[in-house]
Amino acid sequence: MRLEDFDNDDDKVIQDRLKQKTWNEIRTNDSWAIFKIMAEFVNGYETMGRIGPCVTIFGSARTKPQDPNYLLAEKIAFKISKAGYGVITGGGPGIMEAGNKGAHLGGGTSVGLNIELPFEQHFNPYIDRDKNLNFDYFFVRKVMFVKYSQGFVVMPGGFGTMDELFEAITLIQTKKVAKFPIILVGSSFWSGLIDWIKNVLVEREATVSPEDLNLFKIVDDADEVVDILDKFYKKYDLSPNF
Repeated sequence: MRLEDFDNDDDKVIQDRLKQKTWNEIRTNDSWAIFKIMAEFVNGYETMGRIGPCVTIFGSARTKPQDPNYLLAEKIAFKISKAGYGVITGGGPGIMEAGNKGAHLGGGTSVGLNIELPFEQHFNPYIDRDKNLNFDYFFVRKVMFVKYSQGFVVMPGGFGTMDELFEAITLIQTKKVAKFPIILVGSSFWSGLIDWIKNVLVEREATVSPEDLNLFKIVDDADEVVDILDKFYKKYDLSPNF
């Protein structure tokens, strides 16, 4: 079928990406992509390296401003900024907006690492003007989160939130990055997942070690988040993770 024979945009995108290309076309496109990827890394490193110690807040882009999780994320970010840390988010709406808003109200550094998406993502107004970075590549953006975050605060979210959470746990577990605090906020949201990890992955299938459960903590209160961060960094230095 030809591209114009498809009725909806999703089918057209799939057909366009699956259409046959010559080896020369593939090689040329890949070569130019390398330069674009390098540019995103260089811009990210140069900008983030100047910012100082930050904590990343993850969570759903779909959370509304009146939602208790939005209000809690804003409160957490406010307290984090008052404790001397900057706040990094994915730069979009929902929990990300709440994180940047809390940092902004607290007078702290407010960073947004935006990604171009076909829906949901648009940068929020609470990011510091000189700290709003845009990425085309998820993997480059994820490197920035992990390298320059002194901790991950993970609010309720969807697939993207889970992706960031498990990547961070995996990198620490395999010692590819230095250990840093991973704090899950909302025991009612996370308890089902953690029970499944304990019962299935640890006990039944033995695909995860029991000590790996110590790589993260679950809390329900903003003060607990700051307390965990402060206790960790009284023992260890603040520095990039790799």
